[in-house]
Amino acid sequence: MESLHFVIISSLLAGLSMPLGGIIASVERIQPNWLEQEFRHGIIAFGGGALLSAVALVLVPESLDHVGMSMAASMLILGGVAFAFMDYFLAKKQTPAGQLLAMLSDFIPEAMALGAAFATGNGGGLLLAALIALQNLPEGFNAYREIKSNSHVSSIKLILGFAALALLGPLAGSAGYFWLAQQQHLLAAIMMFAAGGILYSVFEDIAPQARLENHWSPPLGAVLGFTLGVVGHYLTSAG
Repeated sequence: MESLHFVIISSLLAGLSMPLGGIIASVERIQPNWLEQEFRHGIIAFGGGALLSAVALVLVPESLDHVGMSMAASMLILGGVAFAFMDYFLAKKQTPAGQLLAMLSDFIPEAMALGAAFATGNGGGLLLAALIALQNLPEGFNAYREIKSNSHVSSIKLILGFAALALLGPLAGSAGYFWLAQQQHLLAAIMMFAAGGILYSVFEDIAPQARLENHWSPPLGAVLGFTLGVVGHYLTSAG
């Protein structure tokens, strides 16, 4: 059961990167204003790059080992369509939660994979937890900015809400540990579904927000975010 303790603690700490990103977003003030704008757009792009790295280096490769091509393609498309419907519903309700949705669609299946990794004795579990935490930090920053700029929710309530969402990490990790470690096909299908949803979110919500007219540094944030994922992938593979 010692491995289960590692799953709970590591997935919770990885989840707490979300409210930490929100805290940073709530206090950062950079002068002059043009630099603050570039910083914010750079963080949005960085989060997008991190999400793409999660798809390309974790969710899809781990899934393809356990499902056939037809199932993989079907779940990718189904995930994209499902997120399109959710995006339409959120737009009708005028709820700015695209970044939040993308963040959770990344965090929950990766936490499940984390639990399964510990259950099967995969030595890369702790490094995967560190990668999840590093991805959640800019995603929490971006989700905070998106919700705060389009709603009247107080900063305290928003950050406490993010902290509550961090509890989904141990729940998802425990599910992966007890159940999905023996149901690799189901875990792979969930991860491919999430990958399709993330791809939709990146190109619908995140990439358009990252662009800043006549500025070229924010897109480099996407490159840095993806590079972070590559480094994390090499480390977890080495583990």
